[in-house]
Amino acid sequence: MLKVLVVEDELYVRKGIVLTVDWAKYDCSVIGEATNGEEGLALALDKRPDIIVTDIKMPKMDGLEMLVALREKGLDCAVIILTAYSDFTYAQKALRYGATDYLLKPFHDGELERVIEGILARKSDTAKTVSVLPALQLKTGGKGKYVSEAIAYIAAHYGDPDLTIGTIADSLCISEGHLSHVFKRETGCTLIEYLSQYRIHMATRLLKDCRLKVNEVARSVGYRDFAYFSATFRKLMGTTPSDYSAGRDGE
Repeated sequence: MLKVLVVEDELYVRKGIVLTVDWAKYDCSVIGEATNGEEGLALALDKRPDIIVTDIKMPKMDGLEMLVALREKGLDCAVIILTAYSDFTYAQKALRYGATDYLLKPFHDGELERVIEGILARKSDTAKTVSVLPALQLKTGGKGKYVSEAIAYIAAHYGDPDLTIGTIADSLCISEGHLSHVFKRETGCTLIEYLSQYRIHMATRLLKDCRLKVNEVARSVGYRDFAYFSATFRKLMGTTPSDYSAGRDGE
């Protein structure tokens, strides 16, 4: 059974999510509630949920700050962002930081359930996607400190178009050359190969959302150059981003 954490400072909204969704129908169980990002982060690190439903605007620590902290800690759970802001900028930033989906408040009956169904569907075909992207088969367990922290840093910052080996190495307080050597030695692939495959893996998730244009997906996963994104996507996935998105719409 999948574990769900709900983080929302508005009591009625939070209780509505917990009590009105038929979680058992989706083989899910709510294992905790939090009223702000600080509480949510602590609960997530303790309970290790599979899915987090969180508001963006909250006291002490907002949803985006919590999301970044989760990724930096290596938690790769699905995160559904709730926002009252109609400006797409907020949702786009959340997707860039690794959110799985977003809903604009107030959301209508059935919308959250459809997002949950999408998450479950993506979990079912994750193995197929990962088999196409072999570097993503790496597990942090058993790896050295620097490799594990580099992988966690990429998960939190892959949407930054200025992310380089140098910035990752600086965050770990080691030299670029040493990090590159250790990563290659322990994983069998280069850090750049892993970063590219992680970005394309996240792009395949975003392309399932018909609300997003392909060029928006490219920007969200850290590519300024759309042509380079398309070429990288085709090289790794064997098809163009547009064809991949169209094929998913037809499933």
